[in-house]
Amino acid sequence: MWNLCSICILFAAQSSLQEGVTDYPPLFEDSVNLLYDSVSYTRRQTRDEKPALTEYDFIIVGAGSAGAVVANRLTEVPLWSVLLIEAGEEEQYMMDVPLLANMLQFTDANWKYKTMPSSNYCLGHVNRQCNYPRGKVMGGSSVLNYMIYTRGHDNDFNAWADAGNIGWSAKETLRYFMKSEDITENTTLLDPGYHQRGGLLSIEELPYKSSLAKSFIDAGRELGHHVRDLNGKSQIGFNYHQLTMKNGLRHSTNVAFLHPIRKRKNLHVRKMSQVTRILFDITGLKAIGVEYYRKNKMYQVFARKEVIISSGAINSPQLLMLSGIGPKNHLISKGIEVVRDLPVGRNLMDHVALGGLTFTVNDSNTITRTKILENANIIHEFLVSHTGPISIPGGTEALALFDIKRPYDVRGHPDLELLFLSGALSSDETLRRSFGINDYTYNRVFKPIEKKNVFQIFPMVMRPKSKGWIELKDRNPFRYPAIVPNYFSDKSDLEVIVAGVRESQKLANTSVMKRIGIKLWDTPIPGCEKIKFDSDDYWKCAVRHLTFTIYHLSGTCKMGPIGDSTAVVDPRLRVHGIRGLRVIDASIMPEVVSAHTNAAVIMIGEKGADLIKEDWGIII
Repeated sequence: MWNLCSICILFAAQSSLQEGVTDYPPLFEDSVNLLYDSVSYTRRQTRDEKPALTEYDFIIVGAGSAGAVVANRLTEVPLWSVLLIEAGEEEQYMMDVPLLANMLQFTDANWKYKTMPSSNYCLGHVNRQCNYPRGKVMGGSSVLNYMIYTRGHDNDFNAWADAGNIGWSAKETLRYFMKSEDITENTTLLDPGYHQRGGLLSIEELPYKSSLAKSFIDAGRELGHHVRDLNGKSQIGFNYHQLTMKNGLRHSTNVAFLHPIRKRKNLHVRKMSQVTRILFDITGLKAIGVEYYRKNKMYQVFARKEVIISSGAINSPQLLMLSGIGPKNHLISKGIEVVRDLPVGRNLMDHVALGGLTFTVNDSNTITRTKILENANIIHEFLVSHTGPISIPGGTEALALFDIKRPYDVRGHPDLELLFLSGALSSDETLRRSFGINDYTYNRVFKPIEKKNVFQIFPMVMRPKSKGWIELKDRNPFRYPAIVPNYFSDKSDLEVIVAGVRESQKLANTSVMKRIGIKLWDTPIPGCEKIKFDSDDYWKCAVRHLTFTIYHLSGTCKMGPIGDSTAVVDPRLRVHGIRGLRVIDASIMPEVVSAHTNAAVIMIGEKGADLIKEDWGIII
């Protein structure tokens, strides 16, 4: 990663010299400072422990958005020993540069999952498969994501509680959102009573705002929408992003929750170690440890109290099924002995978006990685103050949330998001590759505008009715599972996409947007040419071809009370019918929140850790 940044600096230097730049910034000094920061960052990392112990009080599988939080909170109890096992390597300093977020999908920090080929969605993607990036690194997907921090609506959590999940109401979960939070003083439009200073997780407002993003926000105002704190009293409106960011750098759960406790002697960390099986006692009713694979060798380690699975919405159900917890008939078909018949892997949810809604403009303030990394002054600005265009997370700056049936009602429950990007698929080769768009579709639609100034809006389904599933392909723990998102099986999700296109077009017709010469790019998507362009049916076809995940996979180990035949864990996150085993991550969501999920997953980690403390008699 150091080499990557060095190349960027040298590239900028050469370009600036060719252009005759006279006020050339001191990039050599910047390089030295960057090296110093990288070394300092490395010194704050957790050690990769040797297997000194064969038994711990708690074993946590997965050091991601939830697992890192749980590890921090459990080791607050000095008498408890905790082993944290992570399949990936350590997070590196350059992974925290916001603009590079998209590039991380091409590194070993990504599991690089793909959906199964489909005839109903992902049709414009390579082999009709959508890419499903997931974090395989300390910090998990909080290292790969675009850092957007939105919590969700009161109705999301009240619905969880109303379904029998006692303790998960909006009022009760707000406590845990705020427990983590350290909101920066310069964040604007903060509703009183919804934020706090002093938590471990830094939340910042986007430090740089392009003129295009300002036009998007101002267009919303012109149409009568409110610009508001979307993590406050109402979630209907527009705003720039609040981000898991500290001083202009990514603030992953690894940096926020694990770096500060690296010297705690009751925490051991095993990196590059993939858990392959949960171990049970002779009765099969109690989890007693795990088996994991590291550097061509298999190990077993045991838990005196609990095994906690925090591996995410794909890996957690996969591990449970490999261990014999899952749908009975499915496990038998794979030759796996059934420990507990539960609907593991069902209820897969995601926020799906249309990926091709692109607008050309005459404003040159669009984001392309090449344009930025060739500019020595922009690089210097970021290296000195962590501001400027490089502080934009993957090119996205703002969003708007709508309740389609009552778009101006402050009490509305969002079912649509418009996610604004100050660039598009044609702006950056890595963006096109990360979503896996096939050459034919790209060359026909987007290649002609590679030299144009463009931006993109992703209309996103926030309360999807369609649900998919995850299944094992076989009993090999190293073979990726079959992922079937089942997008658009409920046709109402397509109606939300169309509504999102129409709201985007209303924004495009404002005087604010017309001043920058906005024009919808109207080259038809291959496969949809025979449908009238801009008709509702055209956009329904378009999203089946350009089907973009927003990386919010959830629900595959659903939480529900005893007697709920669709549930895997109870409201205290204990696996039904198995002692000493919990799941604490995005997979427990009964319904996905109407927000970017990382904030809710961190909240789940905070609350899950307190549930464990309560159950073991620790006063909190």
